[in-house]
Amino acid sequence: MNKSLATNLIALALIAGGYFSPWYSKQIFSAGIFALSGAITNWLAVHMLFEKVPFVYGSGVIPLYFEDLKTGIRDLIMEQFFRDENVARFLDENASALTEGSRITGMLDMVDYDGAFDSIKQMVLSSGFGGLLRMFGGADTLEKQRPVFRVKVQEVIREQVSEPAFREKVRTKLNDPSVRSEVVRRLEKLIEDRLKELTPLMVKEMMQKMIRRHLGWLVVWGGVFGGMIGLGMSFLAV
Repeated sequence: MNKSLATNLIALALIAGGYFSPWYSKQIFSAGIFALSGAITNWLAVHMLFEKVPFVYGSGVIPLYFEDLKTGIRDLIMEQFFRDENVARFLDENASALTEGSRITGMLDMVDYDGAFDSIKQMVLSSGFGGLLRMFGGADTLEKQRPVFRVKVQEVIREQVSEPAFREKVRTKLNDPSVRSEVVRRLEKLIEDRLKELTPLMVKEMMQKMIRRHLGWLVVWGGVFGGMIGLGMSFLAV
């Protein structure tokens, strides 16, 4: 059951019980009235976060100030998660991961070896060696080397990448302030572009999804504390 509804029903039950009870009717009635007052007040406060209430200044703050909320979200992400030192630490810690064997193998599979071989073949045939090659089969002779070309290129790249000097160059390049600045700039643009797509309704629904179910406890505790205050006041008034 909805926490807010349950709290209000219990408060109403206390009011009804205090009205008809032959014992401690004043105390029960007072506790119920104060509990209902606290629950409704807190429910209205939660409601006014998301919805505009006519003639109530300050209500509907989330959709009303959604531009400020978007700016706050952007600043929070950039300042807390993507500060220069955080980006530098991330790039430094992951520099070696960029040259891992499995990652390199995946990148090597994306290379267009056939296109590269065709370009080299055309260059050789158009050079002074073209006439000499025609005496030994020409383009067909080169074509037989296509599978070998792929294997040799992959071997050379793997050997180069596995060298400690290459890894250190990658680390040094990633630690370059200009590289970090470019990474931060691209992240900032990505975040800004995504935030521009948000509408007041989307922001309201996002905030509701995150916090409304937890804010329901405000209504519950408003009823509890209101009831306790009402009960205390009933004894003081005796």
